[in-house]
This record gives sequence, C-alpha cells and structure tokens, in this order.
Amino acid sequence: MNWNEINVAVTGGASFIGSHLVEKLVSLGARVVVVDDFSSGRRENLKACKNRIEVHTVNLREYDQARAAIPEGAVVFHLAAEHGGRAFIDTHPFECWSNITLDQIAFRAAADRNCKKIIYASSACAYPVDLQEKGQRVWLREEEAGFYSGRKESDGEYGWAKLIGEASLQALVKQHGIKGASARIFSAYGPRENETHAVLAWVARAYVKQDPFVLWGDGKQERNFTYVTDIVDGLIRLAERIDDGTPVNLGHDVPVVVHDGAKIVCNIMKHTPRFQMDTSKPVGVYTRMADLKRAQEMLSWRPTTEYSDGVATTIGWYTSNRDRTFVRENLERLLWHRDAVPDRGWD
Repeated sequence: MNWNEINVAVTGGASFIGSHLVEKLVSLGARVVVVDDFSSGRRENLKACKNRIEVHTVNLREYDQARAAIPEGAVVFHLAAEHGGRAFIDTHPFECWSNITLDQIAFRAAADRNCKKIIYASSACAYPVDLQEKGQRVWLREEEAGFYSGRKESDGEYGWAKLIGEASLQALVKQHGIKGASARIFSAYGPRENETHAVLAWVARAYVKQDPFVLWGDGKQERNFTYVTDIVDGLIRLAERIDDGTPVNLGHDVPVVVHDGAKIVCNIMKHTPRFQMDTSKPVGVYTRMADLKRAQEMLSWRPTTEYSDGVATTIGWYTSNRDRTFVRENLERLLWHRDAVPDRGWD
C-alpha cells in the first residue's frame, strides 16, 4: 500500500504505541490526525513530528467530538483505551470496562465519516485465562478467543472489553461493509512506555539501584515481550492486508521468564542485586505466548527485535529521559500510576 497523502486518524496517537505508529505513518507520507484526550497520552511523545501532524484533543465517548475529529474517508487506527500495566488493570476494573462504550462510539463515528478501514488495537488479555495457568505452556491461537470459541473467562474486565471491541468491529464489517482488522497485542515494551508495565518497572528499579530488587510474583511467570517497532510494523501490515475483521496476534513466540528478563535488564545496567519475590502483588496469568501462524500466513510478519536488543534501546531512552532522583523518590507511585511523570509537552 502506498501511504503517501493517505488520510489517517490515530486515536490514542499520543500514547506509547500510538506515538510510534504516528511517526512511522508520517515517515511513509501519510497525512496523520492524532485524536487523544491526553489523559495518559503525552504531547512530548509527538515532539519529533509535531509540525507534520494535526492534533485534536477529544473525548471519544462524546459522539459529536469523535465524528468531528476523524477526517472523511480516513484509515482509522483505534488505539485509544483506558489501560495500563497489571496493577492498573486489576485496580481499575470499571475504567477498563468503560472501553466498551469508547470503542462503540469511535467505531460508529468512523463509519459515519466513511472511513476506508478500522484497525483495532485489541490485546492478548482477550484470551481465556484457563489456557495460561501454571504448569502449562500454550501458544495462543486466534480461534481460541471469541464469543463462539466455546471457552470462557477472558483476562479480567480489560480482556472482556477488548473481546467485545473485536466483536463490535466484526459486526460493523458484517452489517455495513466497513473494512477492518483487530490486532491482539502481546506485552509491548520500548521507549515512551511507563513504569506500570513490567520491563519499564525493572528498568526503573535498576536505575535507582534497588537492592533487594523486587519482582512481583514468584519470578517464574512467562511472557513474550514484543518491541514496539515490531508492533507498529504489524499494525501497518494489518491495514494493508486484512479487510474482514479478522483478529491477528502481534507478539513474540519466544518466551521470557520474568526473573531472567529482569536479570538481563540488571546486567545491561551493571546492577547486581539480590532478588526478592513479592507474591502479594498483581501478576496476571502465569504464562502467555503468541502463536504466529496466522500472522506469518496473512501478514508475512514476525517480530525481528530480540529481547536483549530492545531492552538495551529502551534503557538508553529511559536514562536520558528520567531524572534518577525523581525516580528514586517516586518509585512506588510510578509503579502504580501511569500519569506519575509530568508531560513536558512539545517545547
């Protein structure tokens, strides 16, 4: 697909993943409109391309605002959501559930503006928790999550809301012929992420030389951490290749054990602490890995960034953008609150 001069709207475009997607689309020549309420998105994330984009501060739960912000005939990447790391998901169930309303209104507004396609940022949390328990290792296939899969129990209110969002998009495709696709994103990390997520939490702890170094859970949980630029490439391929609302996994299929992942962070940052496991904190499912057969067959996509390489780049960004004294004095708040760091804006 030639993105040059294509109108694109990115909801949640000032967010971690959203801002990286905006930069990529701008580099491809697209005319990009960022739609964000800046409740967790940050203007500083858009600094590099601020003169090449249009920004609308919008409450997407208000239909008139949403419709006015989306350009006629645009490709819409819908990333806006109430979200955060595991602590946020477990302690803000009602906010997570409200994503159902946000998604429904955003989809309707996009459809009424005759959008070319909607790409929906779903989540691995859509998968049933019974497939991700201790003592088993399952590479999650797309057909194992859905209202007709015969399985139950997505991962909390956030996971259920994302699954409902996928179903809403599929209903829109079915009834109105709108083109669309859903990306089930697995454990994204990278520059601009906040400390409520695991990898950035470890970077923060190592940055202030925490000792003992606290890990939530028993340290044996498994995740497939996926670098943000790989996620962005997958989102763009979804827009180029899928029309019928099909969900596709965007994640790594190589598991990283939590304790090992944290040790890699510490090794890069030359910190050799004792590790202390805290099983009283939220940890989510025990194991989570993406099956990539559909992504490879339909998108010709698989992640290319190794965990150690992505972490090294992330550490470089973090240490250049966080004051060590601030992190030390505010560590607990940073781990629990996604808005703990003031937005420095565009200047």
